[in-house]
Amino acid sequence: MRAVTWQGKRNVRVETVPDPVIQERTDAIVRVTSTGLCDFDLRLYEQHDTLAPFVKPGDILGHEAIGIVEETGSEVPDLKPGDRVVVPFHIACGHCWMCSAGLPAQCLTTHEPSQDTGAALFGHAGPSGSVPGAQAEYLRVPQAQFGPIKVPHGPLDDRFVYLSDVLPSAWQAVQYADVPPAGTVAVLGLGPLGDMACRIALQRGAAHAIGVDVVPERLARARKRGVEVFDPSDYESQDELIAAIGTHTFGRGPDSVIDAVGTEAHDGLLDRLAVAQEASGAAQPRGRAALRLAVALVRRGGTLSLAGDYGGTADALPLMTLSDKHVQMRTGRTNVTRWSDDIMSFLADDDPLGVDDFATHHLPLEQAPYAYDIFERGADGAVKILMRP
Repeated sequence: MRAVTWQGKRNVRVETVPDPVIQERTDAIVRVTSTGLCDFDLRLYEQHDTLAPFVKPGDILGHEAIGIVEETGSEVPDLKPGDRVVVPFHIACGHCWMCSAGLPAQCLTTHEPSQDTGAALFGHAGPSGSVPGAQAEYLRVPQAQFGPIKVPHGPLDDRFVYLSDVLPSAWQAVQYADVPPAGTVAVLGLGPLGDMACRIALQRGAAHAIGVDVVPERLARARKRGVEVFDPSDYESQDELIAAIGTHTFGRGPDSVIDAVGTEAHDGLLDRLAVAQEASGAAQPRGRAALRLAVALVRRGGTLSLAGDYGGTADALPLMTLSDKHVQMRTGRTNVTRWSDDIMSFLADDDPLGVDDFATHHLPLEQAPYAYDIFERGADGAVKILMRP
């Protein structure tokens, strides 16, 4: 089969590799019909943070997939060849203590005890299991008795593929943000996760969504969906940005703030925020600027939801400020299957979340090197890319 393989920093290649086969009785083989390109893939592409030592030439990338079941093991009773499924990015058994508690992202069956990490992930580096990824013609799905989400035939892949990561990640971000009825939520970073979090928050009753980013295409997309957008480059300092947002929140600040940035794989919002902080005499290390802004921005008694993926060694939290402001904070890897039933009602034909045209690019899998390049550079308006084998 053909698959996207990592070959070195900023170097991916579409190669012919062996087809996957059933290895365990709980496996399934899925023929991939669409696969997404995610910011986390860029962290591997860039050899970013602590994952760099683990990714090696030939590793198959990707963790967002929809496709058709081709074959199942003997202990996968609820799937059959021909079923259309979305594959969650994490691999979970469904029966361990963590899965039973609604935390499949912490599955005790598939995690790597020596690394003290959560569930195994598709297309990630060593600490998360080194399971071959989804940017390929076929995907072996372990624990298929629990993980795959069956979806109906008919609508295009775009309707359902985001159930693999973007939709449940954004849903959990909003859930953890605990936006009060008719409240205000600010979202830092308007990439696919942040953009979708704004859409979900508004659909679930938020009166006002505020988005912060520096990429014109992202700002324009969010603005069209009713989001009040702010570009840090329009302000001399972070304090000015916070004051401007304050005028839209009765001077209190947003009730909830979602950090959808985390540790970026490339230059972007964090660098702009760091420059703004330097101008105000409060520079912070790269990788913490968005979190610092979130803490400064949220109103007293509000809630922070850290949805961005933080890698590397985390610096100390601003605990004194968090305590003084009586801020609650939640974070954690997305528990995909916990939220999928709730999300499904938003994937009706009227498409309230705009998933049908959420992708900016649809490309053949063979163009993966080009896809990674324009996504990394933000060229050609690339915000969300789907590839088709």
